Amino acid sequence: MRILVTGGAGFIGSNFIRYLLKKNMSCEIVNLDKLSYAGNLENLSDIEKNDNYTFIKGDICDHGTVEKAIKGCDYVVNFAAESHVDRSIHGADEFIMSNVLGTNVLLEKARTSGVSKFIQVSTDEVYGSINEGSFDEESVLAPNSPYSASKAAAEHMCRAYFVTFGLPVVITRSSNNFGPYQYPEKFVALSITNLIEGKNIPLYGDGKNVRDWLYVEDNCDGIYFVLNKGAAGEVYNIAGGYEMMNIDMVHDILGAMGKDRSMVEYVKDRLGHDRRYSLDDSKLRDMGWKSGHTFKAALDKTVKWYEDNRDWWMKIKHKGAYKKYYTKQYKGRD
Repeated sequence: MRILVTGGAGFIGSNFIRYLLKKNMSCEIVNLDKLSYAGNLENLSDIEKNDNYTFIKGDICDHGTVEKAIKGCDYVVNFAAESHVDRSIHGADEFIMSNVLGTNVLLEKARTSGVSKFIQVSTDEVYGSINEGSFDEESVLAPNSPYSASKAAAEHMCRAYFVTFGLPVVITRSSNNFGPYQYPEKFVALSITNLIEGKNIPLYGDGKNVRDWLYVEDNCDGIYFVLNKGAAGEVYNIAGGYEMMNIDMVHDILGAMGKDRSMVEYVKDRLGHDRRYSLDDSKLRDMGWKSGHTFKAALDKTVKWYEDNRDWWMKIKHKGAYKKYYTKQYKGRD
């Protein structure tokens, strides 16, 4: 089995590569990543010399690079994406390029190379916001940010390649991920690292926006399950089953780190902020998949990882590009 993982130097992608090598020692992995601001080869320093692992630096928008990377691969798992909502609000061009055009290039090369399955890793944000109940895979897509709109567009391209060309595409839509190696602009990673540094946690609006939380290793397990058992042309929601308001997540983080609630700083809400995401993932669970971590165990493991790996995130948070952007733009994250 030879698998092309795109965006494998990012948060979920690097966790997936590590998961694959533990799960299936015989698989060969090609990691294609252009190493943009959130791509970091240090995420994979522990496996970079593995004989079954190959890294190619390159952009999924480049036809020649993708053609080289996909050669001989049986599967493609596409994590490569611009994924930060606030950045998409301040400028959507890069999101359209990577998330839409890049996905199209991958689909075309997958079609001509004859891969056995193409996994498009997507997000619950393509559904938009829901006040009551939960979205299932048949719910209408109604994205509300440039980021989520670009991911929905990528999904439509995947469906088009399945219907028009018969490319065996499968889409996963996961809820909010957290865990090791997450770029510290994201809500949980930022909250934990800020507290370690003695800084407050910035929280948008009234803090009552609701998200479902999924430990990254469980998402990787769900994606691997779909890689093996998912049907071509289908969509599968992957949820953690731990739905809560952002303020409650903050309180859980504070409790896990022995901090008091005075370290919460309410800030102006962002534009178009979705109030609630909620996924019904019974389709996948009825097939036999289940998450492997309780929320408390996953949060404790995450806190410990950031406490034990300060060098990793300190270099990111205190380098020029990060500091320049967030001094000007940053207010909070979910």
